[in-house]
Amino acid sequence: MKQEQFLEVLDRDEAERRWLEALSFRPPQRETVPLEEALGRVLSADVRAGVDVPSFDRSNMDGFAVRSEDTFGASEHEPVRLEINAESIPTGVEPKTEVQSGRATSIATGGMLPRGADAVVPVELTDVEEGAGLSVRGARVPGAAISFAGTDMGAGETVLFAGARLTSRETGVLAAVGAGEVEVYRRPRVAVISTGDEIIAPGEPMRPGMVYDSNGRILCDAVRELGAEPSFRGAFRDQLETLREATERALEDSDVVVLSGGTSKGEGDLSYRVVSGLRPGVVVHGVALKPGKPICLAAHEGKPIVILPGFPTSAIFTFHEFVAPVIRRLAGLPAQRRETRSARLAVRVNSEHGRLEYLLVGLVRRADGGLSAYPMGKGSGSVTSFSRADGFVRIERTTEIVEARTELEVTLLGAGIEPADLVIVGSHCTGLDLIARALRAEGFGVKVIAVGSQGGLDAAARGECDVAPTHLLDPRSGEYNRPFLAEGLELLPGYRRMQGVVTRPEETRETGDLLDDPSLRMVNRNRGSGTRVLIDELLGPRRPDGYASEPRSHHAVAAAVAQGRADWGVTIESVAREAGLRFRPLRQEHSAFAVGRDRGDSPALRSFVRLLEAGSPLRAELEAQGFAAPFGDADGAR
Repeated sequence: MKQEQFLEVLDRDEAERRWLEALSFRPPQRETVPLEEALGRVLSADVRAGVDVPSFDRSNMDGFAVRSEDTFGASEHEPVRLEINAESIPTGVEPKTEVQSGRATSIATGGMLPRGADAVVPVELTDVEEGAGLSVRGARVPGAAISFAGTDMGAGETVLFAGARLTSRETGVLAAVGAGEVEVYRRPRVAVISTGDEIIAPGEPMRPGMVYDSNGRILCDAVRELGAEPSFRGAFRDQLETLREATERALEDSDVVVLSGGTSKGEGDLSYRVVSGLRPGVVVHGVALKPGKPICLAAHEGKPIVILPGFPTSAIFTFHEFVAPVIRRLAGLPAQRRETRSARLAVRVNSEHGRLEYLLVGLVRRADGGLSAYPMGKGSGSVTSFSRADGFVRIERTTEIVEARTELEVTLLGAGIEPADLVIVGSHCTGLDLIARALRAEGFGVKVIAVGSQGGLDAAARGECDVAPTHLLDPRSGEYNRPFLAEGLELLPGYRRMQGVVTRPEETRETGDLLDDPSLRMVNRNRGSGTRVLIDELLGPRRPDGYASEPRSHHAVAAAVAQGRADWGVTIESVAREAGLRFRPLRQEHSAFAVGRDRGDSPALRSFVRLLEAGSPLRAELEAQGFAAPFGDADGAR
């Protein structure tokens, strides 16, 4: 089948306008639900209090109900003496005895104030004397320690307004006014369909060329977070009739239908054909947007249908951009107001001319109190980019380069920013995962951004992180890390880890023979990483096939070799062992942690240092995983 082209690639706002015009937004249906089922629902009508809250004048503490004028002038040195009534007022009992002048009645917290009393004297300001006498050692003003009837909510007062999303705070109010049931909008029903021959369900054994269906889970939970009711219809292979039948069934009993995959109009991409025959069918196919260009927006008799791109980041991002506002409207919720923050771009970014780009970023606080934005650059196929990002920036269609240190407006993905207790920027490995896990177990929030050793040192020098893991070797001196430190940085001891050449288990040749065989394909590492420095030193002037392939992690190198996409690469021993690869040691490199002297002495940083002390449980765990203790010098020695 010849690949077709997009019908018409539209501007993002124009695409949304056309789609909304094709949809019918009828008033949301209403239903009445018991209070115990109301959490998370949206009120469809105002709620007015049917009773006063509290419904009686109530004591706020244990003590004695009195006439306030009887206590005027009372003090520790000159107490006032009152007679105690025989009645004692517990909670839930209506008083029978009026408090006359010169008398007092014992009352419990929450008890109903008796007639005649206008104040409560707390127990700690009184002494009970023999013969039913009471000494009051402090004056009280009218209303002291009393909640009068209706002071919280008055009968007839509107306590909640239509459109409110019910949290535990609102359901508590409903319970307080005696509402046993509540009128809410019916949850929009959203059908979710995954497509693709390569999709398998989570829990099934992985097979070559297949991927787990993460989109189905992500989209269903995103729908539920919006207050709608998701219905996952399954993952379907690329079979036109089967997919058409599933879509038609979804249209019969759902308010919104969401498909993922099959939007690109390539061979095997069928989803857009399924909706092409509907009324009016495809409204938009292709938006000048990154990520998410292949999105297909359609409708059937006013009902929204959307086909999201198959890549996870593209799918979830375009869902929140186009679909979530429609679901909110159907659910009776107002349009979402997104918070923004000003931040300085940490690194230079290249963008594609002609497409509005939404660049996902992670935010860190600088030493001067401002924010820096780090691109979460793993591509639209990444599952983790969206989950780890704090927000995104818009790069306009006419912009191709955004220089580092440019001030940008970041739209937050959530409500507010939770500042991490410890920000780690630099080289990443499984040893760092163990450290971050130990810190989180102690209750600290940790943000880890992998940008390579040199990127981490640059971030530390700019005051953008607390700790920068690094393992850079200076070829002239043979010394690790210390020659690369900028002024104001110092090193904390890290660990030693063995780097080596890896191949599949059946390859028995040694390193020299592998390098001399031009038929073998290598997998490289990204520039700026310590491993790349080691590889370039190993190769010298040679540039084998695959040299331009630059994944950013040790695990990616191991995967490329294990899956046969490369014949050899360089990674650390612990990763090679986990992947079942043959490992040939090259050099024991020395990882250390650069810290800015102006970062202060935070509790999280103190714990970081303590966890890495000799003899600590974490140090023992690191060594068991192949991360040996450093030599005497913090940089790991030569």
